[in-house]
Amino acid sequence: MPSNRFSYLLLLSLLAAASFATAQENYEIQVYGSELVPPSSTMVEVHSNFTVNGSKTVVDGVQPSHHAMHETLEITEGFTNWFETGFYIFSSIQPHGGWQFVGTHIRPRFAIPEEWHWPVGLSLSQEIGYVRPSFASDTWTYELRPIIDKKVGGWYFGFNPALDHSIHGQNVAQGWTFSPNVKVSYDFTKKITGGVEYYGAAGPLSNFDPVQEQQHQIFPAIDLNLSPNWEFNFGVGFGLTPATDHLIVKCIVGRRFTWTHNHGAKPKKLPSEAPAN
Repeated sequence: MPSNRFSYLLLLSLLAAASFATAQENYEIQVYGSELVPPSSTMVEVHSNFTVNGSKTVVDGVQPSHHAMHETLEITEGFTNWFETGFYIFSSIQPHGGWQFVGTHIRPRFAIPEEWHWPVGLSLSQEIGYVRPSFASDTWTYELRPIIDKKVGGWYFGFNPALDHSIHGQNVAQGWTFSPNVKVSYDFTKKITGGVEYYGAAGPLSNFDPVQEQQHQIFPAIDLNLSPNWEFNFGVGFGLTPATDHLIVKCIVGRRFTWTHNHGAKPKKLPSEAPAN
């Protein structure tokens, strides 16, 4: 049975979501798995995303993405088997502007513990933070991201139906917007997993944008399962609508550190390493 403390904190997170988000854009291109970083462990990830073919003009004061390198440092600390917190530092290397600081976000996340034996993995991520106005039309945003996934044999299925809300910026009046992310992958070997990732931004929940103004991307991607303490993901993304950057190359490299001598503690697994049900 869920503990009273866990139920109370989960309720608070849901209520907070109702009061206060933007798509992942080109800084953090990732479909989240439901599993958390274990207690007394830290996951350090570097997201490197290069826009080969993107927007080429300044729009509403926001710099273009064409030939820009977007770098994100993500540090996630595990506190319990149902709670972790991530912190992001965003930066961008512009073709003619050098390396620039973009902003920071913080991401508390709650999960259903594995001991409950639910038929699917389930967690709830919240992300709030600031981005400089030269890099986004909304400077303060909030994101609520339910995370649902399932491992079936060699197959992995992940779904993140993210909801975003602008706290300060041009799109505050839009209310909640819908940004679904999906991942389907297969373990070709014990060390190599291949699949497809999808990232979308459909617009306000009350009235989706016209299709040509929505953002939809498909990323064929590969995960290398070289060690329980290392993460590697590489993909090439193709935009499917005029409003989407047409070609992006992304790479995620992560390293897990454990700060306990309890060798019985189970390290966080990549989605492709999760046990089959």
